[in-house]
Amino acid sequence: MDIHEYQAKELLSKFGIAAPPGALAYSPEQAAYHAREMGGDTWVVKAQIHAGGRGKAGGVKVCRSENEIQDACEDMFGRKLVTHQTGPEGKGIYRVYVEGGVQIEREFYLGFVLDRSSQRVMIVASGEGGMEIEEISAQKPDSIVRATVEPAVGLQQFQAREIAFALGLDPALTAQMVRTLMGCYRAFTELDATMVEINPLVVTADHRILALDAKMTFDDNAMFRHPQVSELRDKSQEDPRESRAADRGLSYVGLEGNIGCIVNGAGLAMATMDTIKLAGGDPANFLDIGGGATPERVTKAFRLVMSDSNVQAVLVNIFAGINRCDWVAEGVVAALKEVQIDVPVIVRLAGTNVEEGQKILAKSGLPIIRASTLMEAAERAVGAWQNDLTQDTHVRAVK
Repeated sequence: MDIHEYQAKELLSKFGIAAPPGALAYSPEQAAYHAREMGGDTWVVKAQIHAGGRGKAGGVKVCRSENEIQDACEDMFGRKLVTHQTGPEGKGIYRVYVEGGVQIEREFYLGFVLDRSSQRVMIVASGEGGMEIEEISAQKPDSIVRATVEPAVGLQQFQAREIAFALGLDPALTAQMVRTLMGCYRAFTELDATMVEINPLVVTADHRILALDAKMTFDDNAMFRHPQVSELRDKSQEDPRESRAADRGLSYVGLEGNIGCIVNGAGLAMATMDTIKLAGGDPANFLDIGGGATPERVTKAFRLVMSDSNVQAVLVNIFAGINRCDWVAEGVVAALKEVQIDVPVIVRLAGTNVEEGQKILAKSGLPIIRASTLMEAAERAVGAWQNDLTQDTHVRAVK
């Protein structure tokens, strides 16, 4: 789960990370009012979307008067901001963050991520803040400082000092940098985050270390422990299909292909997508219906997959251990009767009660293409998508 910049800064402030004064606005007039309240002669208006690269796309503007603030907001509100992270469809701007301007002496990049290879939290820092980490890595790889944290003891102050020294920070600012690093680590671990990124982290002319931007991503599976974080979710920034899936307890990721997938188990879902690619097709989604594949759950999955207008065939691949194939078959039949499905449906069942499940499919009288192996199912799905299956094939499959 992602959150907005202003939300990340609010959370991080509770862990001792300082940021310039700022306020959220939902209209140009409200933005100008907040700037007037903050005082000063320079403000920064930032579009609040779940994506990086806002500045290059016109989503961050420096303003020196209330009129400039209103003009900047007029240009942003209701617009789709397209960055290299949003894709061509962009993300809608429905709120902006107005922040007081600061005089910057130096910029840093600071990120905390979970390194799966070492199974540790990794700290990535650089003295080249303001750039995307990919650009820093490509253009100035020597500027990157990396450190892993031993989970048994957590981040130690000596490690934080070593990072500050490696960045060439003024020794007088070391204590502030140590507090910032320790606070970010505490926020990462205590809130079950998967990423904390401050870019840029700046040293101001009056020798303060401030977070000018902040991003946080959280482990969806841990949000039941953090209702104060879970309530920060902004569905307007999410793929509507993924939002609907999450609300129904399904794991869904939309892709760009044409073959919809309904599978139980994340590993099997990945294998199914790989096999579709191997057979010459492109999956339209990742969808894991989980262990409790009841008829109702399968019907919900079909509705979700068919909400994607790109889907031209649906492959159902179920290996029943905890599940039962007859339940899944009932769900498939119910879905085909309830949901308007005018594309080929390929079903591969294996495991518990597979014979009963096959009988249910066969007796349904519906044009379901059945397969006994994953490869066969993928090939039939690709063939159906390419209109290579004849009517005889359909008839043989349902007999």
